[in-house]
Amino acid sequence: MSPPRPTVEVIGHRLDPAHYRVRDFLTRIAQPYDWYEAGSDEADRMLSGHGIAAGSLPVVIDGDDVITGATAADLARAWNVETEPTRTHYDIAIVGAGPAGLAAAVYAASDGLSTLLIEREVPGGQAAYTSLIENFFGFPDGIGGAELARRAGRQAERFGADLVLLRGVVGHDVAPDGRFRLDLGGELSVTATIVIATPGMEWRRLEVPGLEELLDRGVYYNAGRSEAAQCGGDGVVVVGAGNSAGQAVLNLAQAGARVRMVVRGDDLSKSMSAYLVDRIEANPLIEVQLGSQVVDVHADAGHLSGVTIADGRDDAERHDAQAMFVCIGADPRTGWAARAGVEADARGYILTGPDLLEAGRRPAAWRLERDPLTLETSVPGFFAAGDVRSGSTKRVAGAVGEGAMAVALAHRRLAELERLPTPSGGG
Repeated sequence: MSPPRPTVEVIGHRLDPAHYRVRDFLTRIAQPYDWYEAGSDEADRMLSGHGIAAGSLPVVIDGDDVITGATAADLARAWNVETEPTRTHYDIAIVGAGPAGLAAAVYAASDGLSTLLIEREVPGGQAAYTSLIENFFGFPDGIGGAELARRAGRQAERFGADLVLLRGVVGHDVAPDGRFRLDLGGELSVTATIVIATPGMEWRRLEVPGLEELLDRGVYYNAGRSEAAQCGGDGVVVVGAGNSAGQAVLNLAQAGARVRMVVRGDDLSKSMSAYLVDRIEANPLIEVQLGSQVVDVHADAGHLSGVTIADGRDDAERHDAQAMFVCIGADPRTGWAARAGVEADARGYILTGPDLLEAGRRPAAWRLERDPLTLETSVPGFFAAGDVRSGSTKRVAGAVGEGAMAVALAHRRLAELERLPTPSGGG
């Protein structure tokens, strides 16, 4: 990953979904940029000065380079964000570049293991949407989630890890010798002795009529980091009561938005860190509605214009809102687990180590004369770490710790494989 570029300017329409996705991509890779709303005098002067037609939006200006009709994929190619594996076999392949995957890549590569980190989007996972992580060890002033991910990605590359971004794993199988073959799509595949799964979470959806039609048109499933600067003076709604929702309302209020926080429960402190609760309660731009939920959304010209909020007494009231950010939790990205022979619990979280044992008995398909290692799944040599693992703490520091621990356990599996006899060929 390259260092941030010094001067990036973007011209587009704030409420155009394609333009929003460019802005969101830049935010999540921690690339600073200046935004100019199309139709403003300054935007028109910039387009005219570069000889760009207004129909070429969104436009990204990077110094002397101009990208018209820009997409995230265009920027990734121009800035060498998307890469390909440099070898066909790796000691360790890590699937998912959230905090757990990034930590695993740093520690594996620094140990001298050939390391591949694969991410279908950009590094950071859900942490990349967080404006400020204040309770992460060693950062007393906090650090943005995207900045932390960029630094960790560069650190992993510095130790020799290969980062393959904007490309996910579309399938895999296990060879007789225990190696894993990963299909990356586009006729690309690699093999790895060890796999560490850290695919992270998917935002949980809010079931409200008409909401899906307004996605990226004023409704967003994230903590609003890329939109906060555009919301000054607006009325906005944040749905949720976790730390990500708390950081979102504070970030939006700091930008000058009038924030209404909608919480199903009756007490913020049940699901949010105390330091965030104290700041929210002290901020005059934030109003918290406990025991409430959004029951309807309203549109004007195809964009969000308001929401209806009902309280526990079934009283409902409409409020003007130019943006709504939904942070109601997430579900694990583990739909692939059953196909891979990896056992999960009833909620879809991956079972590892002792959690795989039933009355002290190993899983039926387990073929080794030892118990699964602490972070090892029901498939030998296939580890899981971070939020997708059953019993994880769902904290950035916990994910980083599990990523590092998975590498330590991988060394034990690698040593074990060196002692195992090589399977004889068959015909």
